[in-house]
Amino acid sequence: MAQRKNPKSHSRKEGRTTPVESKNGKRTEGGGGDAGGGPKFSMFTWFVVLALLGVWSSVAVVYFDIVDYDSVIGLKEAARPNLGDSPEDRTVLKTKETGEPEPEQQDVKPTETPTEETTSVSGSQDVESEIQAAVPLPPLEDSFVPDEPGDSKHPSEDETMAIDTTGVLVEEPPAEQSDVESEKYLTSSKLTQEAEPEPEPEPEPQTEKPKEAETDPEAEAAEKQSEEKLREKAKKKKPKLLNKFDKTIKAEIDAAEKLRKKGKVDEALKAFEALVQLYPESPRARYGKAQAEDDLAEKMRSNDMLHRAINSYREAAELPDATADLLRAALKRRAERQQFLGRMRGSLVTLERLVQIFPEDISLKNDLGVAHLLLGDNKSAKKVYEEVLAVAPSNGFAKVHYGFILKSENKIAESIPYLKEGLESGEPGTDDGRFYFHLGDALQRVGDNSAYHWYELGHKHGHFASVWQRSLYNVDGLKAQPWWTPKDTGYTDLVKMLERNWKTIRDEALAVMDQSTGRFVPEEENLREKGEWGQYTLWQQGRKVGNSCQGAPKTCSLLERFPEATGCKRGQIKFSVMHPGTHVWPHTGPTNCRLRMHLGLVIPKQGCRIRCTDQTREWEEGKVLIFDDSFEHEVWQEADSFRLIFIVDVWHPELTQYQRQTLSPI
Repeated sequence: MAQRKNPKSHSRKEGRTTPVESKNGKRTEGGGGDAGGGPKFSMFTWFVVLALLGVWSSVAVVYFDIVDYDSVIGLKEAARPNLGDSPEDRTVLKTKETGEPEPEQQDVKPTETPTEETTSVSGSQDVESEIQAAVPLPPLEDSFVPDEPGDSKHPSEDETMAIDTTGVLVEEPPAEQSDVESEKYLTSSKLTQEAEPEPEPEPEPQTEKPKEAETDPEAEAAEKQSEEKLREKAKKKKPKLLNKFDKTIKAEIDAAEKLRKKGKVDEALKAFEALVQLYPESPRARYGKAQAEDDLAEKMRSNDMLHRAINSYREAAELPDATADLLRAALKRRAERQQFLGRMRGSLVTLERLVQIFPEDISLKNDLGVAHLLLGDNKSAKKVYEEVLAVAPSNGFAKVHYGFILKSENKIAESIPYLKEGLESGEPGTDDGRFYFHLGDALQRVGDNSAYHWYELGHKHGHFASVWQRSLYNVDGLKAQPWWTPKDTGYTDLVKMLERNWKTIRDEALAVMDQSTGRFVPEEENLREKGEWGQYTLWQQGRKVGNSCQGAPKTCSLLERFPEATGCKRGQIKFSVMHPGTHVWPHTGPTNCRLRMHLGLVIPKQGCRIRCTDQTREWEEGKVLIFDDSFEHEVWQEADSFRLIFIVDVWHPELTQYQRQTLSPI
């Protein structure tokens, strides 16, 4: 090392300017001083000195192990296979080859982002299919789908292109180091594996593989079938909601839609309103405004806001350049929301327009048929479904509804194949408890015991509480048993009052029957196979029926102090007279929220009986029978004179006061 000092000592002795060492390590003589001054020693001397200096430097490097050449070569060779793979790889290579110091490696955790962000940018930034998720029939995918192939971006692109509208600079994340370091946790690239080689695992002893690992042909077939379904689903044409103009403002539309999908409906509505103000000719902006109003109506539980949404859907559909998909989605959603508000005729008009615009769309015709049914216009609905079945004879949705209409016309045998084949199709809209209910009922009426097979299926699909208990408007968790005692109900005071005063109640009923005007109304629910069955109703849905109590004032007065009966919005209080030769089909009531009391008033000695599930009982004069009419029950009147009873429905005893006040009437 002493050799390095010689040149410096000689230069000082010569009185020359001290050589300046530049940034790149080269030495230069000072430029100042006499013009004629030059080096004292010859060029040959300096050449010898420099040669000796180089030799001694090499010896020092090797002797003191200043640089590990093997490690440098190894690093270079390890990095070479990744050359050009990515900008990050090139940066790593350049750092190592230039000899610049590398930053110390740190543990890098994956960047934590909110769940909503993670969901919204999975694979694509577009929002069109999310919009369609709000428009049922048929349901579309929940994931974002770009309108154009080029719209798909990597999730990090949104972050690096962030814009701060406040004028403050947006700080970009330190890209290269975090990206490369986090690659250890996310990939198994050659760079990662070779930089940190893992020890080779010791060979494990050979063991015989279990037979479970063998492929199951049935499972393999099922897997292939599911894969085919996924492919078919992917092939389906996604809805196009953007016209040419909307594509030019797509970024602004997407930003507003993203707010809506995050649940920030107030901000989303303001954003869409601003877009409509700026671009009144944009169907997509107006459709987004309608959806935001729709969402806000749900949030606020506001009918006024829902009216606004309904009008906005119409405005979006009426713009001249609206795409066919947007037109269909807007009008379809409009019809649904009109139905929700009870504007059935308005919904019907909207659906009729849709069918005119898209005459080949079977699903819209099916919806039109439902709209007619909701208005009670079975005749028009029947015509619609006949048209559908003429062009699509296997359409399951049309079949179940057509079968339902036939059964309502008392064409029992004709209705069965339509109801059965419609349910067997498994098409959307067919798995409904009402269709299982009516198919089973039709089969029972023709004496076909396979009815209970369909009731069992309805139960398995969650439509019925059990095969016997088939009511459709239920509160979960209520005690369910076909027959009850007064003590079970807790309404012992009511039962005692009825039994004490049964003759007074009977006399008023007979007086009403004897009136020449005839106040007993024939049963109109199509429950009779044969015979005559009349009813005189005092309370219906928790309210007195007109001036009916004028015919039975004492009876009404007795009941006034029992709100469990007079306030039962899901029941009735009525006299029921049944004449000889009457048979009431097996049937169930509509709800499990009530129990039914029968007080015997005039009961023939033989021939009158009632079955509930598999237990049959008979009435007694002055005595109360209590049963849950949500269970299947059947009545026979085979006596030689009329049977007269008093029916009192009461709330199920396990319902809370709040439930009794808030449940809808039936």
